[in-house]
Amino acid sequence: MSAIILDGKLIAAEIQNEIAEEVAEFIQNDGAAPCLAAVLVGENPASEVYVRNKQRACGRVGIESQLHRLADDASLDDLLTLIGKLNRDNNVHGILVQLPLPRGIEEKRILDAVHPLKDVDCFHPENVGLMVQGRARYLPCTPHGVQQILHRSGITVAGRRVVIVGRSDIVGKPMANLLLQRDGATGPDGVNATVTVCHSRTADLPSVTRQADILIVAIGRAKFITAEMVKPGAAVIDVGMNRDADGLCGDVDFASVREVAGCLTPVPRGVGPLTVAMLLRNTLAAAMAQLP
Repeated sequence: MSAIILDGKLIAAEIQNEIAEEVAEFIQNDGAAPCLAAVLVGENPASEVYVRNKQRACGRVGIESQLHRLADDASLDDLLTLIGKLNRDNNVHGILVQLPLPRGIEEKRILDAVHPLKDVDCFHPENVGLMVQGRARYLPCTPHGVQQILHRSGITVAGRRVVIVGRSDIVGKPMANLLLQRDGATGPDGVNATVTVCHSRTADLPSVTRQADILIVAIGRAKFITAEMVKPGAAVIDVGMNRDADGLCGDVDFASVREVAGCLTPVPRGVGPLTVAMLLRNTLAAAMAQLP
């Protein structure tokens, strides 16, 4: 029997409706709309699309958005100067630096320069440290989006074996940390997992992934996870976004895995819309945190 398909776009719309109500209440009580400033360096077509989608999502929930563009040849100092200006602007509550940055600009230098209160991506070391200790100021957008998909689809995490394929600072590592917590944004049933993180040096990867009750994949390799690597009935969350001859695809071979998994996220309409929704959630939280 084919897997249940978890429609991330539908879940994200539900969350955005909730955020829109909260934003309206915030504006009514505090007089100003939350504001997200996006910084885009160069003319990467994919980044253009991502930023445009985020701006549209802001508009749907009543959050103001700004777009600050710098040319491909912008220097590190140019970018640091812009971020410093946005840090000092009391009308800006969240700062999003669209990645990847042009070659030659060290991403960590830029992300560390964003004020922790305005770091709505949760990349700043201060916010990462708070998250690891279980006292998060904001939650990283994609991992939190995965949590929401699982929670709102009725999938219990507590006590289950979770395998994460990928150890990036954006998805793999924070995902593991969130699922290891004793409590979280979706309650104790949405955390308290037994977590294994796999990577390029994991020996006999298929034998590890087949143990997963919940398999989360974020490695950036098109259709890498096949049916033979999945435990029958497992929940499979595909965080990948790739392009092949047929168009957009994930890190999971959707056609084969859907015949084995119990449930599965598609690409597109899977995790991506939840990442944007959680960015909106963090922007509202940042505006609340910066109230005088």
